[in-house]
Amino acid sequence: MTITGIIAEFNPFHNGHKYLLEQAQGLKIVVMSGNFVQRGEPAIIDKWTRAQMALAHGADLVVELPFLVSVQSADYFAAGAVAILHRLGVDTLAFGTEEVLDYQRLSDVYGEKAEQMEAFVQTLPDDLSYPQKTQKMWETFAGIKFSGETPNHILGLAYAKACAGKNIRLQPIRRIGAGYHSDEKIEIASATAIRRHITDKSFVEKSAPSSGLILSSPQVSWGNYFNLLKYQIVTSPDLTQIFQVNEELASRISSAIRSAATAEELVEKVATKRYTKARVRRILTYILVNAREAGLPKAVHVLGFTDKGRKHLKMVKKSVDIISRIGAEPWDSMTQQADQVYQLGHHKITEQTWGRVPITIKNEVQ
Repeated sequence: MTITGIIAEFNPFHNGHKYLLEQAQGLKIVVMSGNFVQRGEPAIIDKWTRAQMALAHGADLVVELPFLVSVQSADYFAAGAVAILHRLGVDTLAFGTEEVLDYQRLSDVYGEKAEQMEAFVQTLPDDLSYPQKTQKMWETFAGIKFSGETPNHILGLAYAKACAGKNIRLQPIRRIGAGYHSDEKIEIASATAIRRHITDKSFVEKSAPSSGLILSSPQVSWGNYFNLLKYQIVTSPDLTQIFQVNEELASRISSAIRSAATAEELVEKVATKRYTKARVRRILTYILVNAREAGLPKAVHVLGFTDKGRKHLKMVKKSVDIISRIGAEPWDSMTQQADQVYQLGHHKITEQTWGRVPITIKNEVQ
């Protein structure tokens, strides 16, 4: 049986995500961001609820990306996620993309020329952002051109790199409906549109198959955490002790926080050509949770499964350390610290770590 991996945030789960799961084949394993997501912001709804949505609409097993993988640039995000899926035995990686290219060929190119390609990136001028450098690398070695304004395509290229040499087949699936950042209120809307119009009940019901869960769950955004972030910044004796904060960023952030009224205004004041808005948001997330450099957990944390997913877990647990309940022994202290901070954003957010057990959904075991 085909075992398909999917890397996701489901922030929140919508009709486009349901379509992606429908197009994937065989047993479907999702590795999902936890309570903070890749572009550097809190997930609108907690990880357990989002896992429940995925399991209700086609996923067989949902496991969690550690915080220091989830909140990372595309290459690190992809590499960490693929590494987990590889350990869980996937043979296919399905992903949505705006541009359906021969990603398998690109993966093969990277597998053959990885050292040359990475060395080329190092030769590019520092006034280019890392995404711009990556774009030039692919143009030079694979002859492809893209605008850099298509986030899922950029992740697709990162997945091609991460899968090189792992014998994982790439299955790109063209995105349908609205574009990534579209604000259109249509049936297959973007997650961005749903987050922006979360108070529009009829729109959420039209665009999300688990609208009841979305509408009844505590919802958060950067606005819920800005005062906490400001406190962390103004009381920190040395921001450079925080993960990935250098002296230049520490100075820019400390200066900008004096006049910024919102997290987005702070991002605008700190961002430059070199420091993209996405990178700044990630840095602010690290500051919010007081993130420090740390090793990644060896164990895989399970958020939920169907009967088929449970059967697969029994097969792989002989070779993979599986965590299904976090008790006295921590799974990943950095992720658990982030979860505790996330809970501060809304008084109705339930316990995210201690004693939580995987969500289970019944289906027929094949």
